Amino acid sequence: MKKILLLVPDGVGIKNYLFSDVFKNVNYEVSLLHDFDDKTLLDVQQTVNFHKSHKLSYYKESLKEKFFRELIHLSRLKYNARRVHNKSILKSWNPKKKNFQIALFYKLIHLTSLVVIHYKFILFLEKYYQKLLKKNKFYNWSYKFLEEEKPDIIFCTHQRALKAPTIFNAAKELDIKSITVIYSWDNVPKARLALKADYYFVWSKHMYEELIQFYPEIGEDQIEITGTPQFEFYAKNDNIIDKNHFYDKYSLDINKKLICFSGDDVKTSPYDPDYLEDVAESIIANNMENDYQIVFRRCPVDISGRFDEVVKKYKNVIREIPPLWNFNNDGWTTVYPLHDDVKLLVSLCYYSDTVINVGSTMAFDFGMFEKPCIFINYDQQEAKNWSVETIYNYQHFRSMPDKNAVIWLNSKEEIKSSLLKAISKNGVDIKSWFDKVIEDPNMASHLIKEKLKTI
Repeated sequence: MKKILLLVPDGVGIKNYLFSDVFKNVNYEVSLLHDFDDKTLLDVQQTVNFHKSHKLSYYKESLKEKFFRELIHLSRLKYNARRVHNKSILKSWNPKKKNFQIALFYKLIHLTSLVVIHYKFILFLEKYYQKLLKKNKFYNWSYKFLEEEKPDIIFCTHQRALKAPTIFNAAKELDIKSITVIYSWDNVPKARLALKADYYFVWSKHMYEELIQFYPEIGEDQIEITGTPQFEFYAKNDNIIDKNHFYDKYSLDINKKLICFSGDDVKTSPYDPDYLEDVAESIIANNMENDYQIVFRRCPVDISGRFDEVVKKYKNVIREIPPLWNFNNDGWTTVYPLHDDVKLLVSLCYYSDTVINVGSTMAFDFGMFEKPCIFINYDQQEAKNWSVETIYNYQHFRSMPDKNAVIWLNSKEEIKSSLLKAISKNGVDIKSWFDKVIEDPNMASHLIKEKLKTI
């Protein structure tokens, strides 16, 4: 029987690859290699029957490893920006400079990157980085572990996890096949593909072409278009909470239209509370509160409390529906959605009439039910060193085949007309964009299972 080692190095891969059907009812042996605490492990074991469960060893990145990893990242960003003539790609380079030593460290990286002009030099740096990984104690642990377990395939649920490159490096030495998925639709241009895998599973032909464009050393036969399983949840009726129960639990008026405001993280959209207030004020000013109600879902990893004042001020218009995520201070290994959050999000998309946000992937979640998305496209007056223009210049928004894929909210004064347009669905076509980025949303688990049979 084929043995597959499922590497889930952090919590973000849990929903897509453990809550979905990818590793359920399979005719091969699946073992888990993880970095979870006991509670997280208990939760995930309720959804997938693992043959074995293994805890990852401790990994401490050396200063030299970190230097070359960051240098490669910055050098690739510069290469990608030149390749597609899009300087916004460089916004993905934003290192934290907490003190003088760290600031100096990143200054040296920046200065070194100035001489990394040709792509061959980037490939040279990556080969050197792979050699550095073998000098770390974690490589010795990885090699010994894989040698003992003898899996046929390693499948990694996230292409940028810090521990994964070393494990894949050891797997290559042992002739163990390796697979990684591209986790999100914006990841490829951001130069966060740290893994050197035998196979890369991507969402669509569009992402396939992106991978070839930004990583020309990867062979076309190494890239498999499988889709992503995160959208399969929307096709299952048992993920939709009973309407009366849903409305009662969150004190919603069943006679009102629901406008979902989905928040981004603080870094992506620091003025989200102001935008939420604009929508609430507009509904009141236009005497629409008897017909419309805002349901607010914050970004799961945003626990800043920055929306509290607005939600309290407009409590007659805004109903907050908090995401059901496990979140504590132990890092990304313990940040993950609970299984109940899958049903909550599916139901929120199903019962809401539209969603409004600043360039969020939630446009595709709502697109599963052919619900229109409103993209906020104006700046707050007090905004400093931030603009929505930067957001929409990011490379992944170039995938939009037609500007009519969403409704563009260009000013606070347009909120009423944008909401009315969204409710009528007049002239909005999310499907063309959805089909380009995601293709068939209901076949990913099946396609991944079929590919695993032949690799």
